[in-house]
Amino acid sequence: DAKKLVRSPSGLRMVPEHRAARSPFGLDEPPWVPDKECPRCMQCDTKFDFITRKHHCRRCGKCFCDKCCSKKVPLPRMCFVDPVRQCAECALVSQKETEFYDKQLKVLMNGATFFVTLGTSDKSELMVCRLSNNQRYLVLDGDSHYEIEIIQISTVQILTEGFTPGGGNTRAIGMILQYKVPGSEEVTQMKFTAGEDFSCNKKLSAAWLAAMHKASK
Repeated sequence: DAKKLVRSPSGLRMVPEHRAARSPFGLDEPPWVPDKECPRCMQCDTKFDFITRKHHCRRCGKCFCDKCCSKKVPLPRMCFVDPVRQCAECALVSQKETEFYDKQLKVLMNGATFFVTLGTSDKSELMVCRLSNNQRYLVLDGDSHYEIEIIQISTVQILTEGFTPGGGNTRAIGMILQYKVPGSEEVTQMKFTAGEDFSCNKKLSAAWLAAMHKASK
C-alpha cells in the first residue's frame, strides 16, 4: 500500500495514502489541550511562565512542563518517523508497544503452521497462518484460502497446557478465534491447533500464538 509523508504539529508521519488502508493497530493523533486552558502543568501543577515552558504530549495531548514531559519515545501506532515527546505515563505505554512492533508483529507477519478447524466441523486442514503486510488481515493458506479482517475479530482465546493447581509452566498449543463475516451479524469460529507431528515448528507456533495474544490486547 502506498504511503505519504505528512507534517503535523506533533512531527513527521509516514501514513497510508488511503484511510481504508490504515493498520487496525493505529491511533489517531489526539487534539491538543489549548494553551489558554492550561496555565499549569497537568502533572506537577507548576505554573507556566517565560522560564517554565509548556509542552504537549504527542500521545494524550495534555500540557506538561519540561520535567514531566521530557522523554522522546517512538510512537509507531501514530506512524511517527522519529521519536516524539511524551509524558511519563504515555512514554511507558509506548515503550511496551514498541516492543510489540519490533518483535511480536514480525512474528505474526512471518507466520506459522497450524491445523485449522472451521466451526463445528470434525475435519481440520493444515494451513500457514500469517498477518498481512498491511496488518489488516489474518491470511490462512492451505488447500483452502481465508482472509479474515482483523477488525472483524471479536474473540481470541489462547489454548494452553501444562498448568497445574500448584502452579507450573504452561505453553500455548492453540487458539480459538471468533469473527464476524463482513455484511452479516453471523459469528464464525475457527480453532487453531499446533501439530504434534511438527516438533521443529512447535516453538515457532508457540511464539506466533503468544504474539497473537499480545495483538488482541
